[in-house]
Amino acid sequence: MRDDGLWDLDAELLDVKAYDFTKHGGAIHAAGTPVHRMYLRITIDDDYTIKAAVAAYDAAPYDQYCFAIAPDYGDLVGMNLLRGFRDAVKKRFGRTAGCTHMTELSHLFPTTAIQARAGRPHKPRDPGLPEKRPFQIEGCHALRADGEAVKEFYPKWYTGPGVKARQ
Repeated sequence: MRDDGLWDLDAELLDVKAYDFTKHGGAIHAAGTPVHRMYLRITIDDDYTIKAAVAAYDAAPYDQYCFAIAPDYGDLVGMNLLRGFRDAVKKRFGRTAGCTHMTELSHLFPTTAIQARAGRPHKPRDPGLPEKRPFQIEGCHALRADGEAVKEFYPKWYTGPGVKARQ
């Protein structure tokens, strides 16, 4: 978290080949030299709304033609990572309206934001409210409600064998 209470999240794509290959026009692209090297940074607030977004390229197969789309990713500003983000990105940057790789990088941000902010102090819960099931249960293979990880780490929410029906 930054001093102003906002969060910066960074994504990077680095693509190198272990072999030389011939580029358009006959030039040799040397092994180990990036084919793609691109970055996407967003700044979010506590509600997961994007307040700033910057895309940049160090390398791309079509150089300036690829680089030209970078400023357009400023249009991520105002999108919310937890409310239809991936669909909004697909709608705004699909096909020729964006860069396939930059758009794919953006799709990492909802999960990254949740992970980056996990474990931070929260406002105290109202003790009169019922306890809510942790959001991550049923979110992936490891955290199946009937799985061993939930049984170990979230036993109250475990639904596997040996559990009596909740009232």
